[in-house]
Amino acid sequence: MNTLDDLLSVNRRHFFSRSATGIGGLALSSLLAQGEDRIPEGLANIAPKAKRIIYLFQSGGPAQQDLFDHKPLLREKNGENLPNSVRGNQRLTGMSSNQTSIPLAGSHFDFGRYGKSGQELSELLPYHREIADDICIVRNMYTEAINHDPAITYFQTGSQIAGRPSFGAWLSYGLGSLNENLPSFIVLVSANQGGQPLYSRLWGSGFLDSRHQGVQFRSGNDPVLYLSNPDGVCHSRRRAVLDKINSLNEHSYRKELDPEIQSRIAQYEMAYRMQSSVPEVTEIADEPDSVFEMYGEDSRKPGTYAANCLLARRLAERGTRFIQLYHQGWDHHSNLPKGIRGQAKEVDQASAALIKDLKQRGMLDDTLVIWGGEFGRTSYSQGSLTKTNYGRDHHPRCFSIWMAGGGIQPGITVGKTDPYGYNIINPTQSPNEIYNPTKHHVSDHAIHVHDLQATILNLMGMDHQTLTYKYQGRHFRLTDVHGHVVKQLLA
Repeated sequence: MNTLDDLLSVNRRHFFSRSATGIGGLALSSLLAQGEDRIPEGLANIAPKAKRIIYLFQSGGPAQQDLFDHKPLLREKNGENLPNSVRGNQRLTGMSSNQTSIPLAGSHFDFGRYGKSGQELSELLPYHREIADDICIVRNMYTEAINHDPAITYFQTGSQIAGRPSFGAWLSYGLGSLNENLPSFIVLVSANQGGQPLYSRLWGSGFLDSRHQGVQFRSGNDPVLYLSNPDGVCHSRRRAVLDKINSLNEHSYRKELDPEIQSRIAQYEMAYRMQSSVPEVTEIADEPDSVFEMYGEDSRKPGTYAANCLLARRLAERGTRFIQLYHQGWDHHSNLPKGIRGQAKEVDQASAALIKDLKQRGMLDDTLVIWGGEFGRTSYSQGSLTKTNYGRDHHPRCFSIWMAGGGIQPGITVGKTDPYGYNIINPTQSPNEIYNPTKHHVSDHAIHVHDLQATILNLMGMDHQTLTYKYQGRHFRLTDVHGHVVKQLLA
């Protein structure tokens, strides 16, 4: 049953729909208004440091011990069992809970310190050395989700249960668009990666208006499905058909008073404008050779991670508010040394190039870039451990991501894990003092999924506690009922 507020809102819309402009005119004016860099009433209490976000999501859970969190002790104790005092009563997944032993697996890859800041990075990320002073490495992330689907859903929607609005949808709802000719939320998925499946609900609008859902751009002749006119249909004919459809939708709205009909009109209009804007933005062949050289040869191949990073920069230039990249294949339960080497090679150069490209164009200061997955990997080997091979199971207790630009403090490493890489510890704790999870709890030194989301919204000029939407009698928000801004990350 609709609340009184809902009924009053519909009645107001009904009144305006009968005015001289009509619903079509109102929809158009609403779309034009979205071109403003606006902050809704009640959310304008924070000065935004970022205008847009590029989220490089690494699906599958990259192994932090092999990329960003150097643990020499794992090499020293390679093959020894993980001490009970370190694990405590923390759960294991069903994939390794029946192992007779859980032997520690030292990384096969060397680490070094780079940049003036001395950021510690794996040999697997040679191009990251060039942006060491631009990124903030966060080693103290944690989550409650231990399996892929709820863990990815948690990061993307703020809930482990499917159905909530995605991060980009919340931003579209709260801030609108910077460009009336492109969606405010665009999704790019690396082609032919395999790995854990991705679902369109990860970029859905949930209970928000459907115009806020992410629009997936694909590689190929038609970046957006069903956007191009069929053979024999010209733009003028398409415009005439669209006008007739809008007229029918207007009639339907006056009869039904369903707000989604307004969204349908707005989306038809957006699709019409995208027939011109999408080919222009996706035609990356007009980029100079120097740009392709910076992003790597794969950037010339549509659908690759490198090409999507380049496309993300082009979308950011044109005012897309939230650009979500997904790159699958990080789920290394076995054959990790070979698998992660290939994965790192696919993303290293292009990720670094994106930061350098944004910086040289003067865009990094107001573009927030995030790199990371849904959880980390265990310090012990899943399955057999040999001199040449090991695997790592899911580990939600601690993992690493990095952030850059958009108000993030550059060239620092935030957070610290114990010498075994298994638990988050107080940064002032002695390296020889082993953290005992049976006597301690995750503390203020750890960054929860909701803390990260709250911090990102803060950088975009929004208070995560006031960006809400009333649905089924309850006010929902991205961070649900907790989360705090991590000031240590802010410049």
